[in-house]
Amino acid sequence: MGKRVQGKVCVVTGGARGLGLAAAEALLAEGAKVLLTDVDRAAGETEARRLGPDAKFRVQDVTDLAQWDEVLDGVIADWGRLDVLVNNAGVAGIADVEAISQKDWQRTIDINLTAVFNGTQAAIARMKTGGGSIINIASIEGIMGEPLIPAYNASKGGVRIFSRSAAIHCARSGYPVRINNVCPGFAETQMVAGALAGMAPEKAQEFAARTLARIPMGRFAKPSEIAAAVLFLASDESSYVTGSDLVVDGGMTA
Repeated sequence: MGKRVQGKVCVVTGGARGLGLAAAEALLAEGAKVLLTDVDRAAGETEARRLGPDAKFRVQDVTDLAQWDEVLDGVIADWGRLDVLVNNAGVAGIADVEAISQKDWQRTIDINLTAVFNGTQAAIARMKTGGGSIINIASIEGIMGEPLIPAYNASKGGVRIFSRSAAIHCARSGYPVRINNVCPGFAETQMVAGALAGMAPEKAQEFAARTLARIPMGRFAKPSEIAAAVLFLASDESSYVTGSDLVVDGGMTA
C-alpha cells in the first residue's frame, strides 16, 4: 500500500460518522495523523480508539470561533504542524421555502457555511507559511436546486463560491495553500438516512426512488468513494489544483 499523505497532519470536522469518518479512515490508511472533531463525544472517542494511535478526537462546535483556535493550535502543539483541514461538519433538514422556519434556516447557514468560513480563515493563518490543503465539503446541492432543502442549497452554493474566493486570495498572495471543494452526490450516510427518516415513509420511499432515477449510475455513493476525492486533494498529487469543484455524483449533474 502506498502512503500518499505520509506524515501529514489533518483535521476532519464532523469526523465521528459518515463522510467525515470515511475521509479520516482514508487519510490514516495512507500515512496521515488525523484529529477528528465532532459534537458527538461518545461516537468520536469510540471511533478514534478504533482507528488507532495516529487518530485523536476532540469535541468541537464548528460555529464557535474561539474553539477553532483551540482545535488548530492544539493539533499543532500535539503534532507540530497542520497540513490538511477537511471542513466536513454539516446538517440537512427537509422543509420547502414556505415551510422552513427562520431558526432552521439560520442553523443550517451557521453550520454549513459560516463554520466553513471560520475554519478556512483560521487554517490559512496557520498554513500560509508552511503550506497546506483546505478541503471544503460542498455538495451537488450547491450546483442544482432541490425544492425540499432550500437552506442546504443556499449553504452549499455559498461554500462553493466562497472557496473560490479564498483560493484565489491565497494563490495571488503567494501562500502555498490550496483550497478546493468536494461536491458529493447522494451517499449512503446517516445524514441522508436521517433526512429521509424525517419524512412520512411513503414520501421518503418516493423521494429515494426519484433520486435514484436521476443518477445515471443507478446507486448512491459509498462513503469511501467520496473519501477518495478528499484523499486526492489532501495529497501532493493535486499540487496544481486550487479553487476547483471535484464532483463525485455518479453522473447526476451531467
